[in-house]
Amino acid sequence: MSMSGTLYLIPCSLGEQNETSHMQSWQPLAVRAQIQKLQYFVVENAKTARAFLKACEHPQALVSLQFIEIPKHETPDTASVMALLQEGINVGVLSEAGCPGVADPGAVFVAAAHLAHIPVKPLVGPSALLLALMASGMNGQGFAFHGYLPIPDKDRFNKLKILEQTSRNTGSTQLFIETPFRNHALLLTLLSGLAADTRLAIACDLTLPSEWICVKTIAQWRKEAPPDLHKRPAVFLLDARKI
Repeated sequence: MSMSGTLYLIPCSLGEQNETSHMQSWQPLAVRAQIQKLQYFVVENAKTARAFLKACEHPQALVSLQFIEIPKHETPDTASVMALLQEGINVGVLSEAGCPGVADPGAVFVAAAHLAHIPVKPLVGPSALLLALMASGMNGQGFAFHGYLPIPDKDRFNKLKILEQTSRNTGSTQLFIETPFRNHALLLTLLSGLAADTRLAIACDLTLPSEWICVKTIAQWRKEAPPDLHKRPAVFLLDARKI
């Protein structure tokens, strides 16, 4: 019986920074060496994937690499990827930013690989969620990530009040994100809806030259003009524990 290939999970840069010099600041040499051996990649966008692989100094011509794009509004075709793996071909799953499978459509391929008894290998790289949690000083023993919050103002407000109460009752840190162009609207809802003593952390542009991390109570945030977060990738964390 032939050996199956391995599904490699490849962390990508956080933000639009795919120069080789930037990659070298966070990407382990062993990870780069493994990426350079792969020819097949499952990606969200082939163009940005090529830019990432170019920065990884992939030794093969980029036009010779095979990219399987994940459709945005259709069920991903996991069967064709599983067929490659079952033929003994290694495949890499590449996120648009950060770690595949975490707030990322790549998770469906990982689940399919486990069902098919195909080895899955996560590679080391940046996770905006963990970096933000590390830098927040909030509870790292108990936390929950909620992805994107509801868009309508009333629904978003109600969801934030639920997360705040959950944090107050359990002591857990609550993490969430937003599409960058909606960051300002989310921040205004946070400042208007949460209790004055609730702590809010914002971690923006992580690992990039413009990285900015700030933690304050809601009362302290309200005393200053809101930061400009427009179109900047950010992670929001709240901690409503009484300290």
